[in-house]
Amino acid sequence: MTPDGTDGTKGFDLARLLAERGGERYDLHTRHLNHQLPRMLRTIGFDKVYERAEGAYFWDAEGRDYLDMLAGFGVMGVGRHHPVVRKALHDVLDASLADLTRFDCQPLPGLLAEKLLSYTPHLDRVFFGNSGTEAVETALKFARYATGRPRVLYCDHAFHGLTTGSLSVNGETGFRDGFAPLLPDTAIPLGDLDALERELRRGDVAAFVVEPVQGKGVHEPPPGFLRAAQDLLRRHKALLIADEVQTGIGRTGDFYAYQHEEGVEPDLVCVAKALSGGYVPVGATLGKDWIFKKVYSSMDRVLVHSASFGSNAQAMAAGLAVLSVMEDEELVANARHTGELLRSRLAALVGKYELLHDVRGRGLMIGIEFGRPRSLGLRGRWAMLQAARKGLFAQMVVVPLLQKHRILTQVSGDHLEVIKLIPPLTIGEPEVDRFVAAFTAVMDDAHGGGGLMWDFGRTLVKQSLQAGKG
Repeated sequence: MTPDGTDGTKGFDLARLLAERGGERYDLHTRHLNHQLPRMLRTIGFDKVYERAEGAYFWDAEGRDYLDMLAGFGVMGVGRHHPVVRKALHDVLDASLADLTRFDCQPLPGLLAEKLLSYTPHLDRVFFGNSGTEAVETALKFARYATGRPRVLYCDHAFHGLTTGSLSVNGETGFRDGFAPLLPDTAIPLGDLDALERELRRGDVAAFVVEPVQGKGVHEPPPGFLRAAQDLLRRHKALLIADEVQTGIGRTGDFYAYQHEEGVEPDLVCVAKALSGGYVPVGATLGKDWIFKKVYSSMDRVLVHSASFGSNAQAMAAGLAVLSVMEDEELVANARHTGELLRSRLAALVGKYELLHDVRGRGLMIGIEFGRPRSLGLRGRWAMLQAARKGLFAQMVVVPLLQKHRILTQVSGDHLEVIKLIPPLTIGEPEVDRFVAAFTAVMDDAHGGGGLMWDFGRTLVKQSLQAGKG
């Protein structure tokens, strides 16, 4: 209570505000935020109103459940509103800690760093920021300073974030267009050791940043590539940066995806997303002692790289709670087992459906790729979509999965005929059964010449052509 006998809220009532104005959600976004988001959601029929969420499910106002196979782009690794994470956040708020004084050393950042480093025994120190792109920015800065070199190599079709530094190592031109000039960085094909060595021979490369499994399209490098790349980098005195923002914290059935390949020990590792528990943004850059000591080489450089909200108590508590849940519920093993079950059951459908070309991935990071069919009738419909915009068929699959089967998924990237599945790591066989049954029904519709799905395809074509003219 405050001295005047009130609760200090001065009339603010969150529940009342949401009750009074929650119905304006799409209009508020149209007027004040990214106006294209509600437009896109309405176009594809994704303008749902979800009332609550728990674990791997949402519920709408009518009480219907929706299976979440997207996990907030991987943020909800332990599911939505996990009770352990919720309790940790209540506890840290109730503790009224003297947080972010800037001139002390609170225990929670040290404890979370210690715990994270226990999964990467070859690394020594951690910098905490607020997001995945900040974790990548930190790695880029540290690599350039530690080596004294300006250039960073990355892979075609990579995604490492959208701030200026991380955008410089983004392999998708659609994100880069109009934002030049960027940093002097160079793309190589994923898995191309010859291209990597050719660039390294120029002597100006600070680091090679790579996703152990690319988020765009769910592509893995060839077996042995990461170890061979590491050997090349060390020979040329450059660093290996593993971007585990999406693949880390158990997603692929190993705690980090690079651990799938024996002998790989990155110099810097970037994590975020699932470490947040879905509540408080957090990013972490793990690295070797000598790199940190070179960046923070004197007391004069103590704040040469920092983040105003980095290491805040709420984020640290959430991270510690997430790692506890991961261990107690054995979620890394669950991701490996459930992911293999889901992938194998979907892969068994490739021979049944000519529009389905490939199912790939690792753990609970799975890509479903569609391609040109053999039969004449389906080829004509496929050609119609491809002429308008590549990626429309995958969107045609995503939409009925939500509208008819109440399952939320995503197309894996612009102009890609790939659906990516990155559900919470807590799902099990019931969710696998539900998804496979729904996906099978959608594929039956697509191959049966049924009207509804292809009618929607024509709508997408019309929308795409109109957008192109706009």
